[in-house]
Amino acid sequence: MFRFGKGKSRSKVGKLIDKHGYSQEDFVNVSGISRNTISRICSDPKYVPSAGVLKKMMKAIRSLDPHAKSDDYFNI
Repeated sequence: MFRFGKGKSRSKVGKLIDKHGYSQEDFVNVSGISRNTISRICSDPKYVPSAGVLKKMMKAIRSLDPHAKSDDYFNI
């Protein structure tokens, strides 16, 4: 049976997306961030986005978790 994220290294954002059954493409459409950047955010737990990308990403994350803080998902 195929499951999202199985066998991939995932960041906290990647795990959140998988948990709620969304794809990275869904986050590309909601956030306006490029596909490559979303892919990196979801797979690299040490990646720290720029301030503009962080703001867009947190807006998208808060649509799933209204009480989310950037510290919960990124090592800032």
